[in-house]
Amino acid sequence: MIPIPSGVRVWIATGHTDMRRGMRSLALTVQESLKRDPHGDLYIFRGRSGDLVNILWHDGLGMSLYAKRLDRGKFISYGLCQPF
Repeated sequence: MIPIPSGVRVWIATGHTDMRRGMRSLALTVQESLKRDPHGDLYIFRGRSGDLVNILWHDGLGMSLYAKRLDRGKFISYGLCQPF
């Protein structure tokens, strides 16, 4: 379990993301596409097949990149990028 402080917003990126991208590339995407600072909030990126997500989060000490793959089922993309 990742201890996320209260007040942290969760952003879900629209569409699919190349899962080969690292934390620097995803942070740059947050800055350029979303016009947001990647430090502080939590950003979720979905892979093309839908069974993998990458989670980008800066906890105050450093940037972290988490990956979650489902054994069964898929993560659903709703087509909007907004805080959850």
